[in-house]
Amino acid sequence: MNGSEKQTIQWFPGHMVKTEKQIQKNLKLADAVVEILDARIPLSSHNPQLGRLIGSKPRIILMNKEDLADPKQTALWLNCFQKRGWGAFSADCKSGKGIGSLFSQSERLLSAKMESWKEKGMTGKRIRLMAVGIPNVGKSSLINRLAHGSRAAVENRPGVTRTSQWFQIGKSFEMMDTPGVLWPKISSRKVGEHLAFTGAVKESTYDVEPIACQLLETLRQIAPDNLKECYRIDEDINEMDGFGMLERIGRKRGMLSVGGVVNTERAAHMLLDEFRSAKIGRITLEPLKP
Repeated sequence: MNGSEKQTIQWFPGHMVKTEKQIQKNLKLADAVVEILDARIPLSSHNPQLGRLIGSKPRIILMNKEDLADPKQTALWLNCFQKRGWGAFSADCKSGKGIGSLFSQSERLLSAKMESWKEKGMTGKRIRLMAVGIPNVGKSSLINRLAHGSRAAVENRPGVTRTSQWFQIGKSFEMMDTPGVLWPKISSRKVGEHLAFTGAVKESTYDVEPIACQLLETLRQIAPDNLKECYRIDEDINEMDGFGMLERIGRKRGMLSVGGVVNTERAAHMLLDEFRSAKIGRITLEPLKP
């Protein structure tokens, strides 16, 4: 596959079927579900099958990785979710910024249930929350921050958490961490690309160069100034395709093989790493109109 070709991303390993069953089994123990989304891709990081899994269970939306996304866009998305009657807030689970809002959101959403507990004399009962989301979205980082320690496995690659377990959060809360789960078939190529851009799927499931080229074409449309400034591109990027931009960036960074040929695979890895760490800028790939 050459650098200019597009591809469809698919990843649904066997353990994800088991995860869905774990979620359904443990859901009756939870008072509410915390759906963790990637603030850069609020739509693509939402599992369309989640509604079927959780039914009418109260839902709180946590837009994680707010430090990597456009803050104006994050505010627009939060407003959109809140209009649907869901609790919604943004945070950076890695640093802990904003995660305290989870407590107030939970208490507001579950106020009637908590009042019922009080009337029944169940004053010591903890609120139980189930954290769900796609791989590598920050579920374990959230729990580790809330629990003030490394209680759940955390690594910057998808598929690290493999079992469901409850963690006590202070005196009033418990939270279940669940393995990341995607859906059996990603029907939209754009959704698959967004998941690859942000590192939600393993690199072994796609070719890096075509994905990097598509990322460049996407950035040319939604964040051209960031792209040109970060890589000091003076030429008109509208005159180049994704592979042409990748070659230009690789050459400017000195990523050359024998004979002066650009090592586009190395350049592709660099580009994806720099996008994922916001070195290109805080960019939301799925912007809403104000």
